[in-house]
Amino acid sequence: MKYKNISRENIANSINSEFGFSKKECLEIVNDIIETIIEGLQNNGIVKIHNFGTFKLKRKKSRIGRNPKTKEEVVINDRYVVTFKASKNILKSLNIL
Repeated sequence: MKYKNISRENIANSINSEFGFSKKECLEIVNDIIETIIEGLQNNGIVKIHNFGTFKLKRKKSRIGRNPKTKEEVVINDRYVVTFKASKNILKSLNIL
């Protein structure tokens, strides 16, 4: 799979070509995996996938930002963001480690 951006359909098509499940089943599998990650973040704030990486829900404090066009200062409210840290196996396969 050589994509710059990967859609759910791209992943489902790869599963379909590799394992031969119907395209509908493959899309359901992909959607179930993504839904499981979302539920894990909502319930626990962290999801670890062995040999892949860790998704974490992180709280960012409010801060002063600047509009790059007008240079006007604005308050950026506190918010939650999802972070991802790749596992060592992924980093090794990318020759980063």
